Amino acid sequence: MPRMTMIEAIRSAMDVSMGRDGSVVVFGEDVGYFGGVFRATAGLQQKYGRNRCFDTPISELGIVGTAIGMAAYGLRPCVEVQFADYVYPAYDQIVSEAARLRYRSAGQFTCPIVIRMPTGGGIFGGQTHSQSPEALFTHVSGLKVVVPSNPRDAKGLLIAAIEDPDPVIFLEPKRLYNGPFDGHHEKPVTPWSKHPLGEVEDGQFSVPLGRAAIRREGADVTVLAYSTMVHVAEAAAADTGIDAEIIDLRTLLPLDLETIVASVEKTGRCVVVHEATLTSGFGAELAALVQEHCFFHLEAPVARVET
Repeated sequence: MPRMTMIEAIRSAMDVSMGRDGSVVVFGEDVGYFGGVFRATAGLQQKYGRNRCFDTPISELGIVGTAIGMAAYGLRPCVEVQFADYVYPAYDQIVSEAARLRYRSAGQFTCPIVIRMPTGGGIFGGQTHSQSPEALFTHVSGLKVVVPSNPRDAKGLLIAAIEDPDPVIFLEPKRLYNGPFDGHHEKPVTPWSKHPLGEVEDGQFSVPLGRAAIRREGADVTVLAYSTMVHVAEAAAADTGIDAEIIDLRTLLPLDLETIVASVEKTGRCVVVHEATLTSGFGAELAALVQEHCFFHLEAPVARVET
């Protein structure tokens, strides 16, 4: 099985999807000729032509609005917002149009778009290149929100997102783009620490949306994490010797509550770790759900950790 970085896995997912389905189109700022600022789309324009992989003006509102119109008329756009920090001009299009189109039209129109966005810190990009805005999208009915933590999931989840009939926000942890991360270092290290996270199947496969993965089984505490924080949690568990059960959520909306509840009922404790802002972050929703569904099993209050 080949080994891929997350960038290579994401590119492979788009390549596979474009090869299988002529309605899949890829576009965004510098996505075509240059291959994307992180090179995620490198070679796709040369392979599929300028009608299916193309550059756009610097207008996130225009990129997403165009994708919504294309989707309503039968295409499947997979668009890139260059950094998650730049998505705010397009927020009205996402919330007011993409998320509501199916329901507002009573199913006459759907919006099968994927909006890819590099998210989180780790590249020393400053305040306009390091944000984690996932909570802004998990609040919105009609959207799905996906955050992979490793190359194989990135490919499988992206293929599933492209095939989904409704809009998907696909948040890509840029700290993990070009190599492994052992939970300690700011820069990638080699080899992959404990798991063959870089092994990715060739060709078509998908990882179902809405299903979490147990990355580490344990009995002392349940740790809920996603994106880069899965690796941070694994490193912390190894350093402390705590028998932690680490759950990689993978999809925030819809959320695999069944897996979470089963784990917390077993361990009696829960810690939520995320990279985003603590106040009103997605961790608050997770803590509330755990308290609501696992109250009589909890031996301590649910804790939130923001890194």
